[in-house]
Amino acid sequence: MAMQVGTGGNPNDPDVMVDINTTPLIDVMLVLLIMLIITIPIQLHSVNLNMPVGHPPPPPAPPVVVSIDVDFDGTVYWDGELVPNRASLEEHLRSVAEQPDQPEVHLRPNKLATYKYVAEVMASAQRIGVQKIGLVGNEQFL
Repeated sequence: MAMQVGTGGNPNDPDVMVDINTTPLIDVMLVLLIMLIITIPIQLHSVNLNMPVGHPPPPPAPPVVVSIDVDFDGTVYWDGELVPNRASLEEHLRSVAEQPDQPEVHLRPNKLATYKYVAEVMASAQRIGVQKIGLVGNEQFL
């Protein structure tokens, strides 16, 4: 029995594959990546702080609060006491404005009070020089 080996190729034979096999290259790269990850030192994500030692300073004194209520008919109350007229209100506001550390003025309008009455009180406070004024009870208007 003899075997015949031809020197020429049959035109029906598939062509020789000349592409590079990348599977071993990928395997080597993955091994190198794992080795690199293992050898990197662990980094700590912390911040060093120098904390104060000893007793903390005492808390500041709570602020003095003056409450101004404006009723639905324009009646003004200063810390619950009726203010008879606008001149008396301005006198109270002047005493607040003259203090070096002004107390906080909390203006609380009634839900039914018109804007005119509230604006008069705010304008008087601004004109006299009251610095710390704020509206209280706004949740009733939501």
